[in-house]
Amino acid sequence: MSTTLLDGRDACERDSRALELARRKRGGGDSGRASRGRRSGISPAPGAGGVSAGQAAHTPVLASELLELLDPKPGQLAIDCTFGDGGHARLVAERLGSAGTLVAIDRDPLAEQRFAQLAAETTCAVRFIRSGYAEALELLAREGVRADIVYFDLGMSSMQVDTRERGFSYSYEAPLDMRMDPTQELSARELIAEWDERRLAHALRDYGEERHAGAIARAIVRRREQAPIETTLELVDTINAALPAPARFAGGHPAKRSFQALRIAVNDELGQLDRALPLAWRVLREGGVLAGISFHSLEDRRVKRFLADRARGCICPPDLPVCACGREPQAALLRRRSIVASAQELARNPRAASARLRAARKLSDEQEPES
Repeated sequence: MSTTLLDGRDACERDSRALELARRKRGGGDSGRASRGRRSGISPAPGAGGVSAGQAAHTPVLASELLELLDPKPGQLAIDCTFGDGGHARLVAERLGSAGTLVAIDRDPLAEQRFAQLAAETTCAVRFIRSGYAEALELLAREGVRADIVYFDLGMSSMQVDTRERGFSYSYEAPLDMRMDPTQELSARELIAEWDERRLAHALRDYGEERHAGAIARAIVRRREQAPIETTLELVDTINAALPAPARFAGGHPAKRSFQALRIAVNDELGQLDRALPLAWRVLREGGVLAGISFHSLEDRRVKRFLADRARGCICPPDLPVCACGREPQAALLRRRSIVASAQELARNPRAASARLRAARKLSDEQEPES
């Protein structure tokens, strides 16, 4: 996968927008070289892919709950690892004020356009890195950036789902794509065409928790021998044909788990998360907060275990009268259980139904050895 890092670049130059976003050099520390966003009365420019930027009817999930846990303050440095449509970032930037800094990360060029619009309207210093968040956090760690806030809103964004031609949704006819970074080589079409039956079944089972993974993989291989599977609805038809009738009419769309699995495989989402969590912890200052919003159990388990492991103190056997390991907790969990959407939010935004929010405060600034 090719990774491009863009620091504070004005994405809207491509839309003839004259925004002044100073570029930040790679070698330096943190907020000093970031560009200052300025308030603007310019109406949003149309976004790519048939989705207008003005469709900011997008409501960020668990927004008030996330803000309460992060508690952004003027002058702080915050890292949004999954900028997307910028809903959470906008709320955080408002709290950071003119002395604060927002670093936004996303590998999607549409997110870069949304960021340019946000940068024109906020007073805090801003920086955009177009990259996977694992690579971007590694860059920030090398630069010596230290953040007060780091947060993730995992999975695909509403912006990606609603841009039909990206092929993320099983509800629309579209080319099989599912790439969060359109410049990478591997797409869902190539995966479906080239992976063997066993590898497909493993992906469907491991990333989609699909009970009928073997049957679906066999059906994909049989159908592609006759003709390539090139669109989302062709794949949906193949999945439906492979499932027994009770599974087709059970709760939820029959292709939901398979599409999730393929998207995760195409974008290496779990690999990104496994590499990113330790890096996010490394750039976090003592007293800073790390938070993650997850939308399925594979993500949530990783965030939960990572934070719980750092909140754990003594690991000596319980029969030892005195602690011999000397281990102290590195984190304090801000809630013992995950936070879920309220009934009011679910009524406004059904996509919040599976969201889980977890967060912890860093107690010790002792850095872990690099693996």
